Amino acid sequence: MARGVKRPEDNLPGHRTGLRLIDRYLLRLTGGPMLGCLAITLVALLLERALRLLDLLSQSSDRFGFVVQLTGQLVPHYLGLALPVAFFVALFVVIARLSDGSEIDALLASGVSLTRLAAPFVALGLVLSIFSIIVFGYLQPYSRYAYRAVMHAAATAGWNGQLQAGAFVTEDKLIMTADQADPAGRRLERLFIRRLNAANREELITAKSAQLRADPDGRTVTLILENGRRLSENAQGTFDVLSFGRFTTQTPLAGASALLRARGGDERELTLGELAAQAKANDGFLPRPTLLAELYGRLARAAFLPFLPLIAFPLGLAAKRGRRTPGLILAGVLLLAFQHSLQLGQSLAEAGRIPAFLAIWVPFALFTGFGLWMFIGSRNRPGETPITLLVAEAHELVTRARRLVMGKAFEAAS
Repeated sequence: MARGVKRPEDNLPGHRTGLRLIDRYLLRLTGGPMLGCLAITLVALLLERALRLLDLLSQSSDRFGFVVQLTGQLVPHYLGLALPVAFFVALFVVIARLSDGSEIDALLASGVSLTRLAAPFVALGLVLSIFSIIVFGYLQPYSRYAYRAVMHAAATAGWNGQLQAGAFVTEDKLIMTADQADPAGRRLERLFIRRLNAANREELITAKSAQLRADPDGRTVTLILENGRRLSENAQGTFDVLSFGRFTTQTPLAGASALLRARGGDERELTLGELAAQAKANDGFLPRPTLLAELYGRLARAAFLPFLPLIAFPLGLAAKRGRRTPGLILAGVLLLAFQHSLQLGQSLAEAGRIPAFLAIWVPFALFTGFGLWMFIGSRNRPGETPITLLVAEAHELVTRARRLVMGKAFEAAS
């Protein structure tokens, strides 16, 4: 453009400050939906995982404390998963809203290009990309190791003196289970115990009913057994059988075992700097292709975020014609396909079938090229690309089929 000729968007207020009025307006519209979607998705994922952890650690001595710690360590992992989804959904909603209100039409008619409208979204994607590098590259490795350390401590923290129906207590030198138990896990029916005594000899105990009482010292549990049998190995290697009406014994509560191994035994526990350093040195126990595949995979996931607006714009503009659901479905398929293609590439690279660089960056180039192609095709006729036209045809077919089925159902009812 010749010097001295002003573009239409230069007349927008705030153009000399770098962040123009239209930029602030679009970013403000995007912030609310993105944060809302991110919070909802993150909370839903964490709640679902917390319920599974509660069930998994039902026999732990401090299951609620462990679940809180484990759930907190999962935040960086699920944040990395939810961020692209929340960003794209917010983009789609904002673009569709602007299109429904004819604001985009007015801006395009005034001479503001579609590329200019996409600029603040791409800039936001760059900021989120930097944030994702911090999450993927540094927060996730440490939180992943911390999660495994807490899980290791929870798994070896010992029995809490309660027993649920059908569950197994598997401590050192002890296996115990019961067919039925009250909600508190203290009153048991049809109990079975296998343990090694102080002389390291095997002992089997069965009882029709039993009661568990935690001792004040917090180190042992008293079991009051009723109507059962005790089979124990004596010093001669034979077994003695004792039938009893009431029998009392104590079982220790096991403590936590040794600490988990040092961080770095898994490539997912290494930061970006550590991945690059170990791949360059190539002298560790982790193979170099595995390290490079993990390094490139994290960078590719972060670098993909600025390209999401290029996909969201054509689909969001097409939603003005009542095709929001197909557009969101297509977007979801693209995001899932991108994630799975990177996972497949990492697996192939780790197996040595494809170089790590090609396994990661070829899928990245294909998906980003597809987004550029969609966006460039929509600049002349916004919302009209071969993909959106295909989605529109699919939407029409579904609508016709629905009307046909409903019409036949109405005729059958009448």
